[in-house]
Amino acid sequence: MRIVKAGKAQVGGIARLFDLYRQFYDCEPDLDAATAFIQARYDGDESTLFAAVDDDDVLGFTQLYPSFCSVELMKIYILYDLYVDAPFRQSGIGAALMDAAADWARANNAGRIDLLTAKDNITGQRLYERKGYEIANENFHAYSCYLDT
Repeated sequence: MRIVKAGKAQVGGIARLFDLYRQFYDCEPDLDAATAFIQARYDGDESTLFAAVDDDDVLGFTQLYPSFCSVELMKIYILYDLYVDAPFRQSGIGAALMDAAADWARANNAGRIDLLTAKDNITGQRLYERKGYEIANENFHAYSCYLDT
């Protein structure tokens, strides 16, 4: 197994896992929409994708979106997606993907990586805390405003 910055060859495998990831968050299965979304992010160079690969199989992925923090005057990345296929969990793949994301962010002059996770994702929270992430919501609430399109 190795971690690679995803290229065109990994998009289909990532899309399959992205569909499973969305199902984890109670979305209906929709491989076509998942594939279109990942393909658009890749084609538009709108995110950075890392894949855990074994031969041509994608075992896990993470997706980072660039952003900025005005208050701290720094570039940041949002680690929005992290998913490892069920048979390969507890094998260090999630940690390796997070390490690749941190290395990428540092190399691209970012000062921080942010992420959100479900309150009941205890396994993910343990990994994040092992990797040095701290709960940052003591001073802020996370809000979303859905826009009519």
